[in-house]
Amino acid sequence: MKNPREELESLVEQGKLEELLIRAAILHGHYCPMLSLGVIAGVYAMRELRAENTGMEEVIAIVETNNCFSDGIQFVTGCTFGNNALIYRDVGKTAVTVVKRSADAIRMAVKPETFEILNRNPENRELFRMVIEERGGTEDDKKRLMKWLREVAFDLLKKNPEELFTIRKVQEKVPEFAPIHESVICETCGESVIVTRIVEKEGKKLCIPCAGARYYEISGKGVRQLKQYKNNEASSKRHS
Repeated sequence: MKNPREELESLVEQGKLEELLIRAAILHGHYCPMLSLGVIAGVYAMRELRAENTGMEEVIAIVETNNCFSDGIQFVTGCTFGNNALIYRDVGKTAVTVVKRSADAIRMAVKPETFEILNRNPENRELFRMVIEERGGTEDDKKRLMKWLREVAFDLLKKNPEELFTIRKVQEKVPEFAPIHESVICETCGESVIVTRIVEKEGKKLCIPCAGARYYEISGKGVRQLKQYKNNEASSKRHS
């Protein structure tokens, strides 16, 4: 059976950036400069490393941001949370390190001057502030902004990666393959839980929600440890 990513791998090998950006936007939902930069970085790293990915952790991508850039990386490299090949380091840099099991690795970080592209036109910068930062503006404002972002996204594809990124080969420890854990049934809600997330409380093996324990969450704010989990109404109804 052929690799389901065979067609994408061919586009990467050929450096078909426009086609890859168009397809990446299906995942991301719109065109924007950060998505474009993720596509460019992903293609450059995969070609330089001569890497192919079947989703079996032969390639690992370590992203340092959770902005639009990361979607371009995931789409092009095939490294995702679901196949355990995406690592998120919450350091706030628009950068990625792509690693092969051979330990060959490339780190690419967007140059500060690249970000200045978004600030060159005061009118467009104001549009960005109004629509994206303040979640406001009219429908016409939104259309004008998306048109501009799309234009910038495709214009970036014409530049050499060396203009946009600081690129260097690095020594990166290859992560171990993701462990396979058994599941345990929570003694309160009856749902299946990975054993490493079970909380023992009052002699029972409970899931985090039923135990009211603390948990971590990745959101637009990054990685956060949240307060104790409050049992939701749906869980209570299932138990009853």
